[in-house]
Amino acid sequence: MPIPTSRAKEKASILIDSEKCTACGLCVSVCKDFSLEIIENKAALSDNSVFGCIGCGHCMAICPEGAITISGRELSEDCLFVLPPKESATNYEQLHNLYKMRRSLREFKKKPVEQELIDKILNAAKTAPMGLPPSDVYVVVFDSYEKVREFSFDFCRYLEGMQWFVSKWFLALMRPFWGRSNDEMFKGFVRPLFKVYIENMKKGENLVTYDAPLAMYFYGSPYTDPADPIVAATYAMLAGESLGLGNCMLGGIHPLIQNGKKAKKLREKYGIKYPSREGLFVIFGYPAVKYKKGIVRSFAEVNQI
Repeated sequence: MPIPTSRAKEKASILIDSEKCTACGLCVSVCKDFSLEIIENKAALSDNSVFGCIGCGHCMAICPEGAITISGRELSEDCLFVLPPKESATNYEQLHNLYKMRRSLREFKKKPVEQELIDKILNAAKTAPMGLPPSDVYVVVFDSYEKVREFSFDFCRYLEGMQWFVSKWFLALMRPFWGRSNDEMFKGFVRPLFKVYIENMKKGENLVTYDAPLAMYFYGSPYTDPADPIVAATYAMLAGESLGLGNCMLGGIHPLIQNGKKAKKLREKYGIKYPSREGLFVIFGYPAVKYKKGIVRSFAEVNQI
């Protein structure tokens, strides 16, 4: 049975040009669905497929003779491109330096981000790995200061009607059900967040999206691997950094717009098609401040076995 996504319900088709096939076996070695095998010195479709072709394209991309074509699940021969030479890619030191230079920046110049840069960020994010092709990541792009600010005001008005969610009686009621860590998170983070968002917005100060000139919301359909929107957002963030844009991931918006009629109404206004298990807002803009030093970070634990 093919694995469904919001974009594809059927398996893809594998077409083999037997005249071009040299039976090198590379396609068989990379197909983890066992859709291919070598029969009579030629690549052929297998009867042992687990799900049916999911459209990962590995076999088509690795075939040295161009003997395999995949069609379906948003994939075709037109999707192939020649990989750039290895020497044109960044090395580890350059990549690590980019990582070290990136900080969560919330101070932006009142300067729009050019469409060319927006397109480059999205093109980079599209290359992110996914749990299952075709990608079920959806992106909403707020491409101006005014659009970002409008969403922020709407979000705060929405929160005003949700303040019971962080009230003392509700948190006391829910503690036995969601445990100590959630109780501490709501008391120490979510409740103060409601207050600082709403009170400052009433004063005209946007502490939701910091009046960034560009914001992107990455979310998924009900079929999406929960990690996919987060990985794509990370790629976008790093692409923005490489283009000279300050950026910041905002974790306080997504969880609060997933449930209830009012949340649905807010999502619909901004073309957000689904509630999503995981999602992330990323804001971008030209930095208004410049950092000269970084901060060493660490994991909670690294246990190398």
